[in-house]
Amino acid sequence: WDRAVGAAAGGGVFVKGLSQHLAGCEEEALRLLFEGEANRAIAAHQLNKSSSRSHTIFTLSVELRGRGGGGDGDGAMLTSKLNLVDLAGSERLSKTKSAGTVAKEAQHINKSLSFLEQVIIALGEKNREHIPYRSSKLTHMLKDSLGGNCKTIMIANVWAEPVHLEETLSTCNFARRMMRVQQEPSKNVSEDPAALVRKLHREIAELKQELAAHDAFAENKGGARKYEAYSAAQRADLRPMVLRFLQSDGGPT
Repeated sequence: WDRAVGAAAGGGVFVKGLSQHLAGCEEEALRLLFEGEANRAIAAHQLNKSSSRSHTIFTLSVELRGRGGGGDGDGAMLTSKLNLVDLAGSERLSKTKSAGTVAKEAQHINKSLSFLEQVIIALGEKNREHIPYRSSKLTHMLKDSLGGNCKTIMIANVWAEPVHLEETLSTCNFARRMMRVQQEPSKNVSEDPAALVRKLHREIAELKQELAAHDAFAENKGGARKYEAYSAAQRADLRPMVLRFLQSDGGPT
């Protein structure tokens, strides 16, 4: 697999060259899931006729846009991502008797699982500053599904036969280490871009109205309106009216 894994905005990750499809309903999402399942690489070996030759990650991204009190679609946007991960099982060539391409695939699978375990061990250690997410493409892709702002559920599958006891114990230890990982999930809330544009347009319109009102009461640009002083005759006429108002009880005069 030669596709590069890069860092996305907001701290997530993405795989260059992969396509994203919009699912308008549950049936469409399931169809895409089954289509991805059909593209999985499988091969036969001594222990399994349909052995997975790679890990599989199905990512479902969800955006929930709220509505504001104005009824025009304003509000916050909640984003979520669900990763459904099916890890290929570790293989011992001495038991699978694999050769050629299948053997090379097993080596890559085992190596990536080893890197994943190293990441989980690091996440379980207190005050650990560096987490080796970039050790492999698998751990890099699962960065936002293992530690921090996420909820992770891991199901460990074992083959409960005495001949596979060593692998069973290894899997149980792997699951126990995962239980030590502390996570602090929180909501990914941001402002809806379309709502933000509408909000800014309204603010601009309101500011223009304020400027227009200011200009209407201003005599010139940047200056306050000036009023002429009352003449002596006008003051003489107004004085008794003001005195009567001040001496009255607030009723009509």
